Amino acid sequence: MTRLDAEVDATTEAPVPPAGPRAVLLESRDVPLGGLRGMQVHRVLPHRDLPMVGAWCFLDRFGPQEARMRVEPHPHIGLQTVTWPFVGDVRHRDAVGSDVVISRGQLNLMTSGEGIAHSEYSLTDEPIPLDALQLWVALPESRRHGPPAFEQHTRLPVAALETSGEGRAEATVVLGEFAGVTSPASAYTPIAGAEVRIPPGARAILPLHPEWEYAIVGIDGDPLVHAEPAQSEDGDVPLAALQLLYLGVGRDRIEVGSASGATLFLLGGEPFPDEIVMWWNFVGRSHEEIVAARDEWESGSPRFGHVIGHGEERVPAPPLPGVRLTRRRRRM
Repeated sequence: MTRLDAEVDATTEAPVPPAGPRAVLLESRDVPLGGLRGMQVHRVLPHRDLPMVGAWCFLDRFGPQEARMRVEPHPHIGLQTVTWPFVGDVRHRDAVGSDVVISRGQLNLMTSGEGIAHSEYSLTDEPIPLDALQLWVALPESRRHGPPAFEQHTRLPVAALETSGEGRAEATVVLGEFAGVTSPASAYTPIAGAEVRIPPGARAILPLHPEWEYAIVGIDGDPLVHAEPAQSEDGDVPLAALQLLYLGVGRDRIEVGSASGATLFLLGGEPFPDEIVMWWNFVGRSHEEIVAARDEWESGSPRFGHVIGHGEERVPAPPLPGVRLTRRRRRM
């Protein structure tokens, strides 16, 4: 999905490295996309104080809502898009010839490399129920200048979690490695992305790598995260839908319970080695890279290819801000 906001982070503050276990609760913000789409998006990452968790640099939830999705061809550089639907089917087309429909339980993973364009449509001309996560993963130096690629995975592995109480807690491993299970999707940094489901009345243990940083995002239900040492008296943090609980580094496990049952999404990975410049749909390392990519998209450069099944329709790049784009730096 293209970003219609074009944030600028012009801070010159020194970055704060991940330091020890944390339990910082962050709220999402609403981003109305408007136009023919009339869609409301809830943005969890980037946060002003937390631009990344591992290589994860962007997380939107579009839904739950009834909407007609029409995201025309638009460009990306330097990232992977991860599309994880909850409700509704979406058609993806791109410049490497992909034309697929994605449904619940399936993963679309597009690796932009040096540059790619794609579009996303719902399947009818009328508004339909839609709900999904779309996330971006920043590509490391070793892959971000490579060729574009796309893959769809219709079956993903499920990890059983140690559980007390009734029922069986489990996690679908969407990207990377979690609980000893590895996703078949291509990953270029040590990373974890998993949908975790907690049955009513149960408490589950989520195993973690102490050297990685993690965050948990509420999807639905009433998850209660036992995040000691936490910034709360008892260490238990209730996690509402669309909230992100940043856990920091230095943990080998976290416990999550639920009275009525809950779904959450776990993000994790090695702290990313580079600070990134992220503007519109581009992830780079400098102002000059972003300007060059925008100019090439606007001029119709072959760098981004042509999206299969489309004519001349496309999303134009927004104007560049009147300040120099700077690297995003964490403040927590």
